[in-house]
Amino acid sequence: MIKITLPDNSIREFEAGATGLDIANAISSRLAKDVLAISVNGEVWDLNRPLISDASVKLYTWDDREGKETFWHSSAHLMAEAIEFFYPGTKFGIGPTVDTGFYYDIDLPEGKQLTEKDLAEIEKKMIELARAKTDIVRKEISKADALAMFTSKNDELKQELISELEDGTITLYQQGNFTDLCRGPHLPNTSYIKAVKLTSIAGAYWRGNEKNKMLTRVYGVTFPKQKMLDEYLVLLEEAKKRDHRKIGKEMELFTFSQQVGQGLPLWLPKGTMLRMQLEDFLKKVQKKFGYEQVMTPHIGDVTLYKTSGHFQKYGADSFQTIKTPAEGEEYMLKPMNCPHHCELYKFKPRSYKDLPIRMAEFGTVYRYEQSGELHGLTRVRGFTQDDAHIFCRPDQLKDEFKKVIDIIFIIFKALNFEDYTAQISLRDPNKPEKYIGSPENWDKAEQAIIEAAAEKGLKTVTELGEAAFYGPKLDFMIKDALGRNWQLGTIQVDYNLPERFELEYIGADDKRHRPIMIHRAPFGSMERFVAVLIEHTAGKFPLWLTPEQVVVLPISEKYNEYAENVSNYLNNSDIRSLVDGRNEKIGRKIRDNELKRIPYLLIVGEKEAESGLVSVRKQGEGDKGSMTMEEFAAFLNNEVKDQLSAFYN
Repeated sequence: MIKITLPDNSIREFEAGATGLDIANAISSRLAKDVLAISVNGEVWDLNRPLISDASVKLYTWDDREGKETFWHSSAHLMAEAIEFFYPGTKFGIGPTVDTGFYYDIDLPEGKQLTEKDLAEIEKKMIELARAKTDIVRKEISKADALAMFTSKNDELKQELISELEDGTITLYQQGNFTDLCRGPHLPNTSYIKAVKLTSIAGAYWRGNEKNKMLTRVYGVTFPKQKMLDEYLVLLEEAKKRDHRKIGKEMELFTFSQQVGQGLPLWLPKGTMLRMQLEDFLKKVQKKFGYEQVMTPHIGDVTLYKTSGHFQKYGADSFQTIKTPAEGEEYMLKPMNCPHHCELYKFKPRSYKDLPIRMAEFGTVYRYEQSGELHGLTRVRGFTQDDAHIFCRPDQLKDEFKKVIDIIFIIFKALNFEDYTAQISLRDPNKPEKYIGSPENWDKAEQAIIEAAAEKGLKTVTELGEAAFYGPKLDFMIKDALGRNWQLGTIQVDYNLPERFELEYIGADDKRHRPIMIHRAPFGSMERFVAVLIEHTAGKFPLWLTPEQVVVLPISEKYNEYAENVSNYLNNSDIRSLVDGRNEKIGRKIRDNELKRIPYLLIVGEKEAESGLVSVRKQGEGDKGSMTMEEFAAFLNNEVKDQLSAFYN
């Protein structure tokens, strides 16, 4: 018999060889129908893999990320099997899960091409294969046998992957006539997959390297119920309407230029105004919490990042070092702000009375993302972090951490992000080589985060292996208006950079001590945050934030001068206003400016010009009556004040 510990710490006994399905059945028949995967001592397994010793387990359903990933991982194999049916000889690269489904990179036989029109037939074949209820079987073989197998299939993609694996046991998964190299986990059989949609085709370089062969990447999504797929397709259509790239172009917020370079956004005047409003908002909040603004350069000597460890960890994902005319001198585009802030801390001796020291910077950093991974503002090569670093004593750590949580609460409330979960990201105990620093310091840092999150009443999930290389963190996962999850905002506890940079303060005992460092970025990055905000609001920002709060619409060119007078008065009253003086009918002007998502439209004609009035129309609500310019300015400023007073006071 073996002892199985469940998440509630209850213990049940099973015969050795029991599977995840056996455990689920012992708990309830309902759970047995819904369960998709099991974790065994923190490692996700197939449901039908036998347990042979005591273990702590957790069962995953569709509601869990691990459940969805297992489901979509098996779906990628199902798609590959269907593609191989239509295109024998296809070579298969990698087929991972993504946030909304899965993809597979494939190398079609010479002369063959896959188009959007072919996807419907592949979907039908996937459903046919799923209904066959074919077992998905895990097999263990040696590295040599795996190489021989894929060599016989002339599959150089898999040969390359296998050759890089350590010697020892390698796992394959087989369903029907399809066998693939894979570490799993997978569903017990194909019948779990009830609904299929292949969403798009794209080109992708093998392993993301532009020097390698271009493969065909097929994206898809699957569900355990047809109703779920139907609902997803409705959301997909709404997501297309809310796509930040589309809305950003319509609202003239940002653009990209091949001449400037891929993944380097250019902020247009209206987008710049939006960013400035966000930055000003956070600066005012931070001032209340005792932060001081700093500025650091966009480059740094490579030794700075070697000291911090960023060069070793992120060097491959950073822009290559910049050599100067001086012998042996090398610089890097800044991948992170924190090493610079450590040097600011070292500017002068520090006393325990000086701490905490809170440094904030909207610092632009640079990472080299592969071109195939770039996506609008959500994945770029240059981005600005709303970064701050707090240097504190051990007795201050928890309170400082909780104050950062308070700042994030303020931001989420101001921008109507109401549904969020805090993810406690800890180290993977099975991979200590991924992290720097002593286990003792990691234990203290992790405990501080767990306690702070509990004391602030946060709804949390814990993820092993998601910590940064230098410390554990609290990541905020928000759900947008379409129910999609985004990671926004992070707080990290770091005992290691102060050690590496030899940061010190003189304690009350007149001895030297190391401060603790808290990294925090409530927005995360300005680019990604703006992208999420656009899609969450469909471009209809809160009045205090929107780049253009008012547009004045003269009903004919005769009243353009009065419209300009109104607009100038509003601009001088701290209201962002412009005039649409085009020679167009007023109905057309109203439609066009509502599409631009401008909150207030002021219509002016003969009556308004003679009386010093404006006719007010609010986005989504229609006519609001007439007011004088002074009344409207006071009305609008009060609305903005009401929106912000709760956050600043």
